[in-house]
Amino acid sequence: MAKQHHYPVTLEWTGDRGAGTRSYTAYDRAYDLSAPGKPPIAGSADPAFRGDPARWNPEELLVASLAACHQLWYLHLCATSGIIVTAYRDAATGTMAEQPDGSGQFTSVILRPIVTIAPGCDPEQARTLHAEAARLCFIARSVTFPVGHEPEIIVGG
Repeated sequence: MAKQHHYPVTLEWTGDRGAGTRSYTAYDRAYDLSAPGKPPIAGSADPAFRGDPARWNPEELLVASLAACHQLWYLHLCATSGIIVTAYRDAATGTMAEQPDGSGQFTSVILRPIVTIAPGCDPEQARTLHAEAARLCFIARSVTFPVGHEPEIIVGG
């Protein structure tokens, strides 16, 4: 049997302006996410769906989860392969297609990590470890759309 892990998260809607959901425009899309022992995350809908642009939306959180999971696996693989990473930055982008009925789904996410490795490390090995990180990432393995990778490897710096 596979080892199981559980992730309790609480979502609390904070957008009642006093009339609840009496109409589509009567409420805010604001909510707070929390988990035991962690600071809350202020969330909302995407601004295209009447959300607050100052708060994280679910679509951004999904892209962020994919980028973070890939990065964590990649750093682990580098550490166990003798590749010394000194900096890592990802400018990830997700694409969602909205259907005429208002539903939608992600069609792709592209991760664009810029990785700096120490002099003397093999840049080709550093590049190929991205494929292994993609194969192992828990979040990427759980989605039904493609997650692409366009890594840039910098030696030194």
